[in-house]
Amino acid sequence: PERVLDVIVRLGKSVGPKGLAGGQVMDLECEGKSPDEVTLDDLKWIHVHKTATLLQVAVASGAILGGATPEEVKACEKFALNIGLAFQVADDILDVTASTEDLGKTAGKDEDTDKTTYPKLMGLDGAKAEAKRLIEEAKASLEPFGERAAPLLAIADYIIDRKN
Repeated sequence: PERVLDVIVRLGKSVGPKGLAGGQVMDLECEGKSPDEVTLDDLKWIHVHKTATLLQVAVASGAILGGATPEEVKACEKFALNIGLAFQVADDILDVTASTEDLGKTAGKDEDTDKTTYPKLMGLDGAKAEAKRLIEEAKASLEPFGERAAPLLAIADYIIDRKN
């Protein structure tokens, strides 16, 4: 019962003002602002709260319900935080570099809506380097799990290798 309650509390927090809802509000507030008005820290805050928090609660919930120790749960949360951020960085990169056909959605939409993105703030090469750094950090957090982490490591690679 304690583990189930822990998961329910985490899930509730992940969608509230300090989670998905807060990230979405901040994202909307930053639309149309220049790079001097929106910092990289602002963008990271948005993506931590919009995407990474949801991945974090999903991965942590599996670990908690599976009987993981508090240290193992923390390692899983660190992994999920980093892949969540990397997912958003990769998504921003694809919006600039991929075609509408490849993406399955309108390419260049972020620029058209003057959205704050990693390529806009860091340049395309800087954004690619950041995505790679985040994935390496995510993978490093799973080292204590050894071979048992293989599926999660594959997901991490997919996140920055994907074409849509």
